[in-house]
Amino acid sequence: MIISLLRAVNVGGHSTIKMEELRALYASLKLKDAQSYVQSGNVVFRTDETDLAKLAKRIQAGIEKRFGAKPEVILRTTAEMRDVVARNPFAKRRGIEPGKLLVSFLSAKLEKATCEQLRALPLVSEEIIPSGGELYIYFSNGMGKSKLPWAKVEKICAVPGTGRNWNSVTKLLAMAEAFETAK
Repeated sequence: MIISLLRAVNVGGHSTIKMEELRALYASLKLKDAQSYVQSGNVVFRTDETDLAKLAKRIQAGIEKRFGAKPEVILRTTAEMRDVVARNPFAKRRGIEPGKLLVSFLSAKLEKATCEQLRALPLVSEEIIPSGGELYIYFSNGMGKSKLPWAKVEKICAVPGTGRNWNSVTKLLAMAEAFETAK
């Protein structure tokens, strides 16, 4: 199973794509059993393709052709998503609220120097922990009141990414695992 995360779809009235139409597009690309989760471009599907970078570009081209939008497409296998959940650096901390924890899925793994730059950011009420191809970000005061310097974070990372709150991350993993056991 593959989990597809689209960046900036159905956010603030931009790049509006109905999930039913998105699932139909995935089917037209020969991606099997596409199931969407919420309205922000999360799709779980089956494929025999193994080159995820090539597959992401194919999905992106299909979205651009059909909908006129060109969102970044970030893909993770079920095993990779399971690893994202297992690596959660906040898992053993008391008082962590899942709705305030965001995972930013990046299109590439970060270099050690990049991780050090991110850790050195002078943050007040947020905490960023880079790990592999993800950023775990905890917003102690909630995302709505955040002063996180997103532009600076994106410039340091130098690769596109898309964020999902912890509840969405675990739900997408559960969907993918349910598909795998239903084979």
